[in-house]
Formats: sequence, structure tokens, C-alpha cells
Amino acid sequence: MKLKKINAALGLLSILFMVLHIVYSAFAYLTMYYNPTLKMVFSVPFIVFVCLHAVCGMAILFMHNDGNELYPKQNMRTVLQRVSAAIMFPLLILHLNTFALMQTSAERGIKVLIILLIIAELVFFADVITHVVVSFSNGFITLGLLSSLKTQKIIDKTLYILGAACFLVSAFAVVKGQVMMFLL
Repeated sequence: MKLKKINAALGLLSILFMVLHIVYSAFAYLTMYYNPTLKMVFSVPFIVFVCLHAVCGMAILFMHNDGNELYPKQNMRTVLQRVSAAIMFPLLILHLNTFALMQTSAERGIKVLIILLIIAELVFFADVITHVVVSFSNGFITLGLLSSLKTQKIIDKTLYILGAACFLVSAFAVVKGQVMMFLL
């Protein structure tokens, strides 16, 4: 149970740093302002917490039987949480290399690859936000900070709305910036 609490805290810290990373990235793309130091300030802590969260999550999944057999209706959140986490890894590797790949593709005139990379970025954003939305209230439950089902439903509905807004803003900012830099 201690590992689950550590993982929940790491997950919630990851969300905080994810929001900071998204806000800075959206700002950078919308204003076309790039500061390598700020990029590192907003991405490195995020990467560290996400990696620690992922390692803890895998340890829990593979080393502990937590009774989460898959009953599609009852555990759809758990299924979404685990599937989105698994999909996140290959997309994260692509996300970390997207700018360089787009730059090389633009230099070589390979617009199709740039468009495919933009689509992959959008899938990555949707995947990460899905993972956050289905995991957020669970983190508070695991930490013992939330026990009311009614409050959990309110938090979940609020997160669905905020997640959709976050996706739309980040998708608009990043796609607009990438199109301006690499397709026009």
C-alpha cells in the first residue's frame, strides 16, 4: 500500500508539472518565443516525475496482485488508465524527437511526414490527457484525501471539461506553430 501512495503522489506531481509544461509550450508556440532554459525548467521536472511514476506503476502492476481483474464496465477507468499508459511510451519517444524530425523533414521537403508527426502529436496529447483525467481522482482516493463518491464524480466531470479545454488549447497552439514553422 505504501508503494501505491508513493505512486499516487508522483502521479499528482506529474500532473502539476504537466500543466506547467503545457502552459509554457502553448505560450512558446503562440508567441513564437523560444527560451531553451525555460524549456528545460518546465520539461525536466516533468520528465523526472513521470519516469518515477511510471516505474512505480509498473512495479505495482507486475509485483502486486491488486485485485483488478478486467470487468469491462466496472473497470473501464482502470482499462483506460493502463492502456493509455502503455500507448504513452512510444508516443513520448516520438514527442521528444518531433521538432528535430519535423525540421529534417522540412529541409528535405517531406511534408507528408510532417503531417503524420502532427497527427501523432495530437494522439499523444489526447492519450496523456485521457490518462490524467481517469487517474486524477484515484490519486486522491489512494492518498486518503477523498472518500466521497459524489465528490469524486464532481471532480471527474470537472476534469473531463478541463482536459478537453487543455487538449484544444495545446492542440491549437502546437499545430498552429508547427504548421507555420514547417509547412508554410
